[in-house]
Amino acid sequence: PLKPHPSMRNLLSATVVGFTAITLFGRPGEFVRPYLIARKEQVPVASQFAAWMLERIFDLLMALLLFAFALTRVQASGLHVGEKLTWVLAAGGKVGGALGVAILLVLLSLRHFAEPLRRRLLGALHHLPEKRLAGLEKIINALFQGVESMRSDAALFLVLLYSALEWALICLCYWCLAQSFAGIVNLGLVDVLILMGFVSFGSVVQIPGVGGGMQVVSVLVLTELFGIRLELASAFAVFLWAITFVAIVPLGLFIALKEGLDWHSLKRIGREASE
Repeated sequence: PLKPHPSMRNLLSATVVGFTAITLFGRPGEFVRPYLIARKEQVPVASQFAAWMLERIFDLLMALLLFAFALTRVQASGLHVGEKLTWVLAAGGKVGGALGVAILLVLLSLRHFAEPLRRRLLGALHHLPEKRLAGLEKIINALFQGVESMRSDAALFLVLLYSALEWALICLCYWCLAQSFAGIVNLGLVDVLILMGFVSFGSVVQIPGVGGGMQVVSVLVLTELFGIRLELASAFAVFLWAITFVAIVPLGLFIALKEGLDWHSLKRIGREASE
């Protein structure tokens, strides 16, 4: 509703630079992409933070589905679970179920109660000075405009479809990497899905420049569930991190420099946007 026909070139360049910032600066780099999109497409920054929030909600929903699949397959296949992963399997189902319910409630609220919620928020701020109220009203309106993309059934279906296609592509990347290790690391498609289910949550912990969470979880799953030697599991985890995070960095830095963005400006954008 804000801009029905955006420039794909602007969106692509902002996305490439944004994911480069995540790799270099950790999770604060998440905010570079919506900020750049807002500036390039001349829409409110708050609206793109709202769109980013929706994206993360749908990503979390897909990750929960994968994690639930991983839990059921681990239990059904009779795989040996070491002590290091026992607590994950014990608590994972309950936490995943609670998160799933919370996500559905959030989606339901945003889809059907966005306008009443907007009016209620503005009503609660009416006692503020007029100048400050006008600024907050502009931000709140932009936030709710950012979630308008879910209001129609067709748009909601497309977002779900795009999310499924995106995660199918990620799964294909994992499977291709597994095939490159064929003979020394033997993982089938179901095994790859189990690995993705666990790694999707491990990647939340992102240490600037070195990753962190996804490598640790990858090594744990490969060694504890699939009995792969530590050195092979570590090599697989490093390659996985390089393909899913590091591969975009050279192109992202090139585009950023071409657009006049250097290391310090990207870091400043991420820090200011997160605040």
